Amino acid sequence: MTTSSSERGVSLGMPELPAPAYPDDVRARLETDAREVIARYPDSRSALLPLLHLVQSEEGHVTRTGMRFCADTLGLTTAEVTAVATFYSMYRRRPSGDYQVGVCTNTLCAVMGGDAIFEELQEHLGVGNGETTDDGKVTLEHIECNAACDFAPVVMVNWEFFDNQTPGSAKRLVDDLRAGRPVTPTRGAPLCTFKETARVLAGFPDERDGAVESGGSAGHASLVGLKLAKGEAAPARVVHPRGEAARTGTPHDPSPTEHLSSHDAPQDTSASDPAHPAGPAAEEGE
Repeated sequence: MTTSSSERGVSLGMPELPAPAYPDDVRARLETDAREVIARYPDSRSALLPLLHLVQSEEGHVTRTGMRFCADTLGLTTAEVTAVATFYSMYRRRPSGDYQVGVCTNTLCAVMGGDAIFEELQEHLGVGNGETTDDGKVTLEHIECNAACDFAPVVMVNWEFFDNQTPGSAKRLVDDLRAGRPVTPTRGAPLCTFKETARVLAGFPDERDGAVESGGSAGHASLVGLKLAKGEAAPARVVHPRGEAARTGTPHDPSPTEHLSSHDAPQDTSASDPAHPAGPAAEEGE
């Protein structure tokens, strides 16, 4: 005797209906922008990534309607577009806030305080990972390394850097964002909304005064190694171990080949201390 799917408690459901199209005026505007993007590439399907940013700039996340637009415009199937949109975390799949606040919780940022910042922001905002505040202003998420380890712990807002954060400074940051107060990144371009950021990522110019000139520069901490390699950095002061400088009273300028850290300076060991001579390890039982 066989049983039907309904008797077994299995619901097959109805196939999902095709995504609705954009309103005519929105579609016409997006088509104009899409043609400009596609013209940059020898193969139109290569324009898929920037087109996904373009439709994300329209609604703040990539909707089924946006993916249908990309598929129709590029001659792809919606399955092909969906496969790309769901692969990259930079494309949001559900409504999100005006400001995407990402706390780096990768190794270095985590041990420098990133985990503590993320936990306190969750409690402060009353949201979990990937969730948005009730006012629609802030979406909180933990993110992977943003190549800013020399400024750890790092918080990013719409991909702009906020360096050397603490739980207190991070909470002030999100409070300012929600209150509409001006917020200035530690370095890089001035802050804008997530939709505006998405349009820039689609390849359209940032037309705000001074935005281009202020972006793209490396911070001081990132350039120290390069300056040392070029011999441009000022000589560093050596901190002598065990108060050596205090005993001798002699100032000392390090040579280019000298260690610049007291952690690397020579220490008294069993090999150099006559009172504790080094010798072969004793065999078990000796």
